[in-house]
Amino acid sequence: MKAKSAKTTTKPASKKKAASKTKPVGRAKSAVKTVAAVKPKAAKTKLSHALVQLIVQALSDKKVDDLRVLDVSKLSSITDYLVLATGNSEPHLRALRIEVERVLDDQKAKILGVDTTRSSGWTVVDAFEVMVHLFTPENRDKYQMELLWKDAIELELPSTDSK
Repeated sequence: MKAKSAKTTTKPASKKKAASKTKPVGRAKSAVKTVAAVKPKAAKTKLSHALVQLIVQALSDKKVDDLRVLDVSKLSSITDYLVLATGNSEPHLRALRIEVERVLDDQKAKILGVDTTRSSGWTVVDAFEVMVHLFTPENRDKYQMELLWKDAIELELPSTDSK
């Protein structure tokens, strides 16, 4: 009986190893196909731009400061646009994050990740083609994302009533 249980234990372990070896290969193939295809990227960029416009409007309605959008599609392999905005407090950042998530959910955009670390002064919402960074004024000055992405193209935003 001990020999049978040892065999039973060994087989699933070897199956797991085989499965883990095949998954990265499958991912690599699909990633290459996605990168090589030009038309889907162009279509994604148009959808991303429309999504950015909705996010910008939602953030403007919530009274953000120093709202900027950077087109990093030629500089980054992980996103097309960075939306940078400053909230005036931690509760304001939380409200902004919730609003961004609402817009993304309404548009059925997939949210890959949200950093909701409390009292960090920096919240990130990653929606693949669009990444939203929300800062407190102190952290916006400290991290200076605009300088990090100085080669990006800054999109012109429509003027808001608050300015």
